[in-house]
Amino acid sequence: MKEVTDKNFNELVLKSTKPVVVDFWAPWCGPCRMVSPILEELSDEYSDVEILSCNVDDNPLSAQKFGIRSIPTVMFFNEGVHKDTQIGAGSKQLFESKIKNFG
Repeated sequence: MKEVTDKNFNELVLKSTKPVVVDFWAPWCGPCRMVSPILEELSDEYSDVEILSCNVDDNPLSAQKFGIRSIPTVMFFNEGVHKDTQIGAGSKQLFESKIKNFG
């Protein structure tokens, strides 16, 4: 998955013309390591949706801006507007359902 940072968050997420999913995570987070492969698989299956990861340790401004208090937190954006949030790990079916319905 492509990495989004504090520096390019506005460009890659908020100014994107297509739906964007952002996985807020950290390397030390066990549940984050469960979610990441699921989102990577979905990014291969849904070419019309941009699925990005944001390491909260390296990008505290983005995490703070969106009030990330627990990880993993996966946020769904469409045309720069926050549409949905999933806090905690979930199944592939859960994330796929959210991707299909947040546009």
